[in-house]
Amino acid sequence: MKKLKYSCMLMITVALQWVMSGMTPAQQLPDTLKRKFEQAGIPEMALGIYIHQVGAEQPIMSVNADATMNPASVMKLVTTYAGLEILGPAYSWQTVLYAHGKITNGVLSGDLVIKGYGDPKLDLENFWLLIHRLRHTGLYEITGNLILDHTYYDIPQGDPGAFDGQPYRTYNILPEALLVNYRSTELHFIPDAVNKSVRVIAEPIPESVMLVNNVSMTDNACGGDWRNGVNVDIQPGQDARGTTLVAVNGAYSARCGRQSMLLGVHDSATYTRELFRRLWQQQGGVFKGDVVTGIAPDGLIPIKIYRSPPLADIIRGINKFSNNIAARQLYLTLGTAGSIHKSQSPATLDKSAQALQRWLTSKQLFFPELIIENGSGLSRIERISARHMGLLLLAAFKSPVMPEFIASMPIAAVDGTMRNRLHGTAVSGLAHIKTGSLNHVRTLAGYMLDKSGQRVVVVIFVNHALAAQSRAAMDTVLQWVYER
Repeated sequence: MKKLKYSCMLMITVALQWVMSGMTPAQQLPDTLKRKFEQAGIPEMALGIYIHQVGAEQPIMSVNADATMNPASVMKLVTTYAGLEILGPAYSWQTVLYAHGKITNGVLSGDLVIKGYGDPKLDLENFWLLIHRLRHTGLYEITGNLILDHTYYDIPQGDPGAFDGQPYRTYNILPEALLVNYRSTELHFIPDAVNKSVRVIAEPIPESVMLVNNVSMTDNACGGDWRNGVNVDIQPGQDARGTTLVAVNGAYSARCGRQSMLLGVHDSATYTRELFRRLWQQQGGVFKGDVVTGIAPDGLIPIKIYRSPPLADIIRGINKFSNNIAARQLYLTLGTAGSIHKSQSPATLDKSAQALQRWLTSKQLFFPELIIENGSGLSRIERISARHMGLLLLAAFKSPVMPEFIASMPIAAVDGTMRNRLHGTAVSGLAHIKTGSLNHVRTLAGYMLDKSGQRVVVVIFVNHALAAQSRAAMDTVLQWVYER
């Protein structure tokens, strides 16, 4: 009932503003745009569109803008904007290393403990840097085990395959307070024209993968998604060390060139053990122990504190390349305001939801229909209206963090998820747009310049069984905004 009353009051207020201003935004699509969506099989009722020039009192277009819709990965704009304001662009995550034992002449007689605080970018490069800096403390031998402390997160142990039945796809990896390189294994497909075969290579820890290559090479045209011709069968736990059998089957076209596929095939302990051992040995270190999960004992003094790159850098990966796991870890950080003090931890989804609502309220943004499950948009239940996404973007344009926020979005025809769109059009290079894609959902939202040099907020949501066919129509809307 409260939601209904709010919606009615909002509609009345907006209507009065239109009457007082003498202006009325378009409530229906122009015929040219309507035909584009109809050609894709998308009815107007399946759309949510909100277009508003920055600084103007009224929107240019508002079509079903108050309908509650699934925004897919466009929800990352809510998470990253909130992160920039709540945490600050320079915020960095800590990963703390402790010696549980005595260090004498570079030898730790005991365990090395690593406690994570949710760093969303402890990737291969940064994990190597962490180990490099640990080695430079003078430590070279660890006689005990490596203990991984994940206790900064208190979140449900979910099923990574619950979303779409693909538990080994990296976008389904669940958050961990100490997540090393997203637990990802990269398979490289390399055509060998001389031998008429396809080489398949696993990185970064090939010794932990039992790779069986059954891929045949063809000379067929390389389709839109070469992955459709390749099937990967994964069977974990082949031995006591957690080796995973990865059988790659199917056909691969030589015309596809070199391609790669990311998979999450190991549990956290196995993956971290093998990667740590390999990188530590490369640094001249000695480690013969195992890796276990545990809790850092009280009273230990850190021997090294590693800090992630700043948030302003990390959100570029979240928005430009739609990194789901990084977005989820950022969302969890909102609930603690970045604090690692015991009074603030552990991080929970409830704390993050409450922190986000407090932040929205502080900005006089009231979105009663908003539903956030994990902050990444990889969800069947997350919801927001096109109008409220647009109002969020208008508020962000006035924020001190606006430059960092806009710079994190893909640029049309240039990079990220927009790099292959709108080439050869007037919009090329002029639109910073976040895209979203799920089954039955296609979305985009962001900022663009029109031909008069005015900045315009554009939000387009498509929730329909044929949403996958709406890309050309959505791009046409952007061109219409430019030329209008």
